[in-house]
Amino acid sequence: MPLIKLNEVSKLFGFGDATTVALDDVGLDVSAGEFVAIMGPSGSGKSTLMNIIGLLDRPTQGSYKLNGKSVEKLNSNARAKYRRDHIGFVFQSFNLLPRLNVLDNVALPLAYRGVSQVRRQKKASEILDRVGLADREYFMPGQLSGGQSQRVAIARALVNNPDIIIADEPTGNLDSSSSRLVMELLNDLHKAGNTILLVTHNPELTRYAARVVFMHDGSIIGDEASSIGEVPDAVRRSMYFMPKASEEDDLAGISALMSALPDKIIAKNKSTKTKKKPKKSKTKYKGRANKRAKK
Repeated sequence: MPLIKLNEVSKLFGFGDATTVALDDVGLDVSAGEFVAIMGPSGSGKSTLMNIIGLLDRPTQGSYKLNGKSVEKLNSNARAKYRRDHIGFVFQSFNLLPRLNVLDNVALPLAYRGVSQVRRQKKASEILDRVGLADREYFMPGQLSGGQSQRVAIARALVNNPDIIIADEPTGNLDSSSSRLVMELLNDLHKAGNTILLVTHNPELTRYAARVVFMHDGSIIGDEASSIGEVPDAVRRSMYFMPKASEEDDLAGISALMSALPDKIIAKNKSTKTKKKPKKSKTKYKGRANKRAKK
């Protein structure tokens, strides 16, 4: 039995002539333990699909079974409870509370469940150790790098032991090195048995998925299984006009600082040369003007 089962799911926004079809008769089955990447251009319906799967929204029509239970018609409170206990979210913008330290941010979902402070902080501390941030427990979000903030967000998503982790563009605000760390962490979670749905615009990230779903204009137009570590054929075709990364780039990433330094040096040299030329010509011009005046 699939963990996620969508059958002829549609989502409409607006009324009358202003109606927009965000999802059009979408059918999707995801088994427990799968790592599925969802790709498509902006406006293809990826986020709407994730909102419905994550119980943040409900379909206009169609059925949705989560772990065998019909959830499309649950009321707001029941949906919130089911979402809290079964689904973890990782967003592009981290969504950490700036006035809470790292430990309290991670422990927050447990507070909503009524877990005592001692127990939730112990659990949060264990999860932070799992994502490699045991030494950042009492830091504030503003003291963290982008990669560290995203790992805190992943720890928060894991603290309730969810059945599904929905990662919506989790590397969108990160440099290459931090992106690699976050994706390796998600890969480790997948190997541990977690079901992961990854929304991404980056074809290279599909290497981590065992299956890639393609969306366009609110419909699923492709669903391709692939070997982990390889970019699927359909994705590779879409990358035909894109610069190809080498294996070294995949392993090491690109240092943003080192790539920015040459540009700064070139810009500095150009500005220096530009300043010298006007001074020279200006001096000659003045000298000639003085000679003419004396004559």
